[in-house]
Amino acid sequence: MSYEAAGSGSSGRQPSKRRPRSATSTVAEPHQLFDDTSGHGGEYLVQEMPRGGYPAQDFFSNHMSNLAATYGSSLANQGKEIVDKNIERFIPVTKLKYYFAVDTIYVSKKLGLLMFPYMHRDWEVRYQQDTPVAPRFDINAPDLYIPAMGFITYILVAGLALGTQNRFSPEILGVQASSALIWLVIEVLATLFSLYLVTVNTDLTTVDLIAFSGYKYVGMIVGVLSGLLFGKIVYYVVLGWCCIASFVFTIRTLRLKILSEAAAEGVLVRGARNQLRMYLTMAIAAVQPAFMYWLTFHLVR
Repeated sequence: MSYEAAGSGSSGRQPSKRRPRSATSTVAEPHQLFDDTSGHGGEYLVQEMPRGGYPAQDFFSNHMSNLAATYGSSLANQGKEIVDKNIERFIPVTKLKYYFAVDTIYVSKKLGLLMFPYMHRDWEVRYQQDTPVAPRFDINAPDLYIPAMGFITYILVAGLALGTQNRFSPEILGVQASSALIWLVIEVLATLFSLYLVTVNTDLTTVDLIAFSGYKYVGMIVGVLSGLLFGKIVYYVVLGWCCIASFVFTIRTLRLKILSEAAAEGVLVRGARNQLRMYLTMAIAAVQPAFMYWLTFHLVR
């Protein structure tokens, strides 16, 4: 009984029911400590810089670039002056221009004089205010154009001669060029040493001696080409002519340089020193045919 009454009493009380949460209700978002700038909602207003930058910055950059350009040009000019001075100390570039001041008329006349020096009478070099005139105005003036071109042509002709005999190789041609150059250097150094021993007061320079020693390549080229075309007998005949012409040319050219005192007085000055100068002139002239034969005889067979 008691159980039933208790059950009935408890059943008469209506239990309270909670209302279901609506689907449309939203939960309040927590308060953010920092603003969200990742989206479009928290955009900052950024003030763009002008493309040219600030005026003070442009002025400073332009001023620095002008200073750098001026300083660079001044350094370049100073470096050029230093290089020119050092080159001029060892290689007289200004003087070398004189020896290459030639033209076609001078070259043709000089080649004729080298091959036929017998009829030429006036061998004195002309001067203008104590300075020798350019070679293109004086056939007696020494130049470096003909010796330089003669040396290069001699090497090419030597290669041609070796090729016709099936003996050509780059090594042999290099030996041929080195040998000719070494003999030229030895000849010039020996001449300078001899002039120093004899104590000759002359205006001959080292470049002059190189020029006079290089003229023999003209006769060597003519002799080798004649031998290749007509045989060895013609080679000996033509080379002999060129050797005699080189001897006469060297004697008549150097005697006015080495025997300058006697030439100035117009008479032959007697004495031991003058005889030594005469012997030296003849020795320099006699060396030319010896080198001409030594450097060409093996090229013609």
